[in-house]
Amino acid sequence: MPGPDAFAFVAAQVEIVFAREDRRLSRFRPESELSEVNARAGRWTTVSMPFAELLRLSLRSAAKTGGLFDPTVLPALVAAGYDRDYDALRAEAAVLLPPPPPGGRWSEVEVDGDRVRIPRGVAIDFGGIGKGWTVDRACRVTSLLPWAVVDAGGDLRLRGGSPDGAVEIAIDDPEVPGEEMMRLRLEEGALATSSTTSRRWGPGLHQIIDPRTSRPARTTVVQATVWARTCARAEVLATWALLGGPSVLDHVPGALVLETGEVMVNLQRDSELEVNGVGEES
Repeated sequence: MPGPDAFAFVAAQVEIVFAREDRRLSRFRPESELSEVNARAGRWTTVSMPFAELLRLSLRSAAKTGGLFDPTVLPALVAAGYDRDYDALRAEAAVLLPPPPPGGRWSEVEVDGDRVRIPRGVAIDFGGIGKGWTVDRACRVTSLLPWAVVDAGGDLRLRGGSPDGAVEIAIDDPEVPGEEMMRLRLEEGALATSSTTSRRWGPGLHQIIDPRTSRPARTTVVQATVWARTCARAEVLATWALLGGPSVLDHVPGALVLETGEVMVNLQRDSELEVNGVGEES
């Protein structure tokens, strides 16, 4: 077994990865690559290869989900009041502003090697896929350990096999924070959870935007927890499941909590084969 120095070293490396990607991808940092790309809408911008990789991944995922996953919903998020860090947002009364025109302009985003161009009037927010992608990258620096779980709060990935054969993951009740609703056994891969209740700042106001309306989603699913091989993929599929409704479980392994309180579960991984290519790492 690795000694405490190895655990401490790996933990420090994981923290470095998260700090680096936050500097690269945060929309709340004016100096981030994401902020630069958004500020230069309509013009080509040279970016790092990891940024270009994530953007290509996001665009492929948008195509595979028929646009239900959309990395260009940032203007709608801002219009809904999510225009500052969430902790600051909660401390103030949010006002719902008129929504921008319907989304779907992800298909106009261009990536050419290390150059990207987004159309005027469009802005990118990697959001959940950015967090999942960072978890996947953090897993790469845990190779000194026989196995590891990288947990980013709702998004996690298991690398290597647990000595017990699986890791039990508690899933919270979406309506009662901190109260466990169920447990899933994770033998490999990743889990991601998308919820309309985790970040609310007013009646009907939350972080999950429906690209079809450019408004915070009104859906029969209040929480979707999805399994996939990578955390980035799981994030995309969780958003798809939340917006697409219970029928998505025909294609995606996971657990849905409906607004009625009913829980629907499909843990058959073979169903995932029908959506190959969604959220895969390059």
